[in-house]
Amino acid sequence: MAATRVCFVCLGNICRSPTAEAIMEHRLGFEEIGVHVEVESAGTGSWHAGYPPDERARDEATRRGVPMGGTARQFEADDFARFDLVMAMDADNAAVLRALAPDDDARRKVHLLREFDPEAQGDLDVPDPYFGGQQGFADVFDMVDRSVIALIGHIATPRD
Repeated sequence: MAATRVCFVCLGNICRSPTAEAIMEHRLGFEEIGVHVEVESAGTGSWHAGYPPDERARDEATRRGVPMGGTARQFEADDFARFDLVMAMDADNAAVLRALAPDDDARRKVHLLREFDPEAQGDLDVPDPYFGGQQGFADVFDMVDRSVIALIGHIATPRD
């Protein structure tokens, strides 16, 4: 069975995208979706490469019982060949990813994660909590969790 490969992408790969990666891996551990899913995360920028996720993101994940690890890395054009879905956290990162994409097929892999959030109401950006307080990390966790649950359902739904 071929895996569905998903990469979550934010700006620095220390807040939003590792949160999405951790939630997806955690939820997949409890789901029987009938397909194998491989999950990673990355950032459009390189300045946090090699660093662990932000402590506030890790604290929120721990509070929710979701293990979070990993090391930040930058998304590269070659990554498009490795992933079926490239889930951007906001429109700015989606635009950077589409500009980086080597062709139209790669560009079609880029989606906003909140396209799957049933409570998005037209606002499809996951806000960057980096310069705010802990409540921002809690809000991002909730948005990402709702979106990931729906994304898992989307991946699990057979396509013609």
